[in-house]
Amino acid sequence: MNGQDPLAQLRDIHLPATGGLWPPAPGWWVLAIVILTAVAALAVFLVRRHRRRRWRREARTALERLEQRAEPSPAWFVDLNTLLKQVARHCHPGQHPEALTGDAWARFLLATADDADADETTALELVRACWRPASTLPPWQALAFAHRWLEAQTC
Repeated sequence: MNGQDPLAQLRDIHLPATGGLWPPAPGWWVLAIVILTAVAALAVFLVRRHRRRRWRREARTALERLEQRAEPSPAWFVDLNTLLKQVARHCHPGQHPEALTGDAWARFLLATADDADADETTALELVRACWRPASTLPPWQALAFAHRWLEAQTC
């Protein structure tokens, strides 16, 4: 080879060094911020939803306890009506359902049942069984009404 040959003095093509992984490009920063904001917003939404629905979980638990000790006694019907009034007070605070008694309370239950086939007789018996020594309403029927009424409540 000739030392004077200019082509002999050329070196191979060298690629520039890569930029590495850090710091990321601005687009990755924007994407990371968007993802973190979405995750934070989802977490806040789920926590608030969980807190908003706590009353329903507690009411279902109380209803299950009443179901386990179901008996056609006035005390049991008082406990069931007390539970329904607690839920009504939470879901309909402006209507003051805790002050209702007798037929007015039964009408309130029917009005807020959101169920076209809600039985007026069952609601009236549910309320009247609190002060009658022997109820004609079986506990399972009262519990079925209470379950349907509880599921119809949206607050």
